[in-house]
Amino acid sequence: MEEFRRHYTEILRDHILKQSEHNLYEGQNVSKQLIKKNIAPEEVISVHKASLEEIYPDLPEDVGHSFDLLIEVMIHYGLALKEHQALIKKQENFKIEMDLAANVQQTLLKTKVPIMAGVDIGMKSVPAKEMNGDYVHFLCDSNSLGIAVADVIGKGIPAALCMSMIKYGMDGLDGSKADPIIVLDVINRIVEKSVTDSMFISMFYGSYEVSKSEFTYASAGHEPPLFYCAKNNEFTELQAKGLLLGVIPNVKYEQHVITLNQGDFVVIMTDGVTECRSEDGFIEQQKVMEIIEHVREESAQDMAEYVFKELEKLQNFELRDDFTIVILKKV
Repeated sequence: MEEFRRHYTEILRDHILKQSEHNLYEGQNVSKQLIKKNIAPEEVISVHKASLEEIYPDLPEDVGHSFDLLIEVMIHYGLALKEHQALIKKQENFKIEMDLAANVQQTLLKTKVPIMAGVDIGMKSVPAKEMNGDYVHFLCDSNSLGIAVADVIGKGIPAALCMSMIKYGMDGLDGSKADPIIVLDVINRIVEKSVTDSMFISMFYGSYEVSKSEFTYASAGHEPPLFYCAKNNEFTELQAKGLLLGVIPNVKYEQHVITLNQGDFVVIMTDGVTECRSEDGFIEQQKVMEIIEHVREESAQDMAEYVFKELEKLQNFELRDDFTIVILKKV
């Protein structure tokens, strides 16, 4: 430290006399040495004070006292800076972990939209942050299609783990012909045993039978889907009573059936669609229906893409919640 003080005094004396750019460059090199030797800011000020007193033996005492105050300030500043840097490091590590978890989620829970004769299917699911709290699962064979749309009340890694349980339960079902109330009952029992009391999941499950053009559905506290009737050119909500998944083990769900004619479609959504919020407040359901109706003649996937883009614009391109929409269209 004494060797550093002598070297610094020489640089300071030379700079006071000449005020050259070379001295400033040497000061930059000194800074690198300070970082390498892990010398605290308050120690540097002590060295600067001692150097000034050596260069100016008659330095006013008041000036010396001002450096004492600066040293005290820098001690607390140094502590705060270390805490800030440690926090930044933790945030960087957390970001790396979240990115890794998001990649794992996308790999494990990746959903492929099936292709079936007589029906057109579109899907758009966009997470508001790294992890997606929404999940879509399809079950299908040559004549039937099962669609599950779930939404975790809660975000982040716990939500992703809940989605893994949904996938596990859906993969264990016997094909796409299972009644929706049976599907919800199975998933509810899995969730109820596996999650904490603070974690709940809403879920809608619908089964479409191609030969009969019948859509059978049930809901566990999920947003009611919209059914568009082409003949009447009107929307209706597909209401079905049912408690959220994971609350109690034994729940009775309602099951309903509708028939789809050509041009009819069902729009299944999470609350990231139904509860969109602009600067002026919540976007009314009527507005959402108008957006959907505007592209009712398009393919189901184009419809889903269009709804997302329009609602994204209304929210000033800032998603506040995970966005998921699935459209099942009779063709």
